[in-house]
Amino acid sequence: MTPARPLAADPAAQPAQTAHVVNIANGLTLVRLLLVPVFLVLLFADGGHSPGWRVWACVAFVAATVTDLIDGDLARSRGLVTDVGKVADPIADKALTGAALVGLSALGDLPWVVTAVILARELGITGLRFFVIRHGVIPASRGGKVKTLLQNLAIGLYILPLTGWAATARFWLLLAAVVVTIVTGADYVARALTLRRTSERAAMKRARKLAQNR
Repeated sequence: MTPARPLAADPAAQPAQTAHVVNIANGLTLVRLLLVPVFLVLLFADGGHSPGWRVWACVAFVAATVTDLIDGDLARSRGLVTDVGKVADPIADKALTGAALVGLSALGDLPWVVTAVILARELGITGLRFFVIRHGVIPASRGGKVKTLLQNLAIGLYILPLTGWAATARFWLLLAAVVVTIVTGADYVARALTLRRTSERAAMKRARKLAQNR
């Protein structure tokens, strides 16, 4: 019988290094958090529909997104992983995405149902991740990475004052992002349930229960 392959390591689950909490990776995460209120001020400036301010809001959003692409890889490659960083990084991600979605919906540029679906998925999966953490960690899938890319691209385009074919294109991109968000969310739930049934912890629990019933 071929032994089950272990789940791929998830950086968020790895033991924190002995790195000092004040480092460049955590600094980039902090910058992303600080850019959230800056982004919102720019988004709602002059009533929220000024083309010039919307472009600057997009610049702030893109800058924050770039820090997300850099800080994780930097922390792992340079041994700068810390407990603070592992907690702050996903908080910064959710804060940026949530602020952009809620802000755009409040301005009437994005349907509230889209915001509700994406935020429900993100918060639900975060809660599920903590729920199964005792059994193991489910690594990010390619679908999850595609989801993040599509979401960021769609949000960035909705921040910009686009019209005509560009506005139509961003609608279809947003639709694709929503579909991938739902599909990857369902896949994560399925993998979480499988993990709970097949993990070493679950096997030990079944063994103890069987021994007690003998």
